[in-house]
Amino acid sequence: MTVEAPDDTRSRILRAALDLFAEHGYQRTPLRQIAERLRLTKAAILYHFPSKEHLLTALIEPLVSDLEALLDAAEAGPSERARTTVLEGWVDTMLAHRRPLGMLFHDIALVTRGDTYHRLMRIALRANDLIAGVDAGRRERVRAVQAVAMCSDPIVFFADVPDAVLRADMLDGVHRLLGDPVGPGPAGDAGRAGGTGTPGGAGAPASGGGADAPASGGAARGRRRPGRPRAMGPEQVETARRMHAEGSHSADEIAVALGVSRATVYRHLDPAGAE
Repeated sequence: MTVEAPDDTRSRILRAALDLFAEHGYQRTPLRQIAERLRLTKAAILYHFPSKEHLLTALIEPLVSDLEALLDAAEAGPSERARTTVLEGWVDTMLAHRRPLGMLFHDIALVTRGDTYHRLMRIALRANDLIAGVDAGRRERVRAVQAVAMCSDPIVFFADVPDAVLRADMLDGVHRLLGDPVGPGPAGDAGRAGGTGTPGGAGAPASGGGADAPASGGAARGRRRPGRPRAMGPEQVETARRMHAEGSHSADEIAVALGVSRATVYRHLDPAGAE
């Protein structure tokens, strides 16, 4: 009989707890239920986690640590890149922790106790300062607080939207709030901050010029989205056709995933399969 390593047991407890907390809520999930799912005794759970609150803290810790590391990197990097680093990194971190965030949405009051709450408050204040910038006035600081919410809340409210699509929409919205240059239309080239960043929306490649040029009259209509290539390579075409044939991705989602415009996707789909 193989003896299970303590770390393996601890990981199994955390996975089961996350599943049950997400399904039933933290308050309505007793330790006994977690133990029964794993065919362990309650005492075995308490050996690794002295209380249910310790379980919750352990589930939140990876998210909190990742946010702290993100802000450390932003503060250590070039000041002109700090806002872009925080905005894009915040969205990516939230997407990477979608399940714990969904659990916390139902039991958010639980994080208002202990050191985790104070760490989250410090994280929020640091993020606000980096987004607002040096010598920011009241309006800029208000916008910074709003920006952090825009980079967090949609993760919970749009749980069924694919990561790449939601990422592009969130960055597009937050950059519009802050007055940063963005590409026209939904899920545009939303990776810039203050004109100093680089495109970050779901892998969209950079393109020289055009992103900030004003559009006027009929010349703007039908113009391809700035920063998006007109054509796809053979592998991209094959991927687009496969995704379209599977019926699980819309043209918008395929475009975001491949970093091209929707019109480009339609041009390369099989004529019989294009809508």
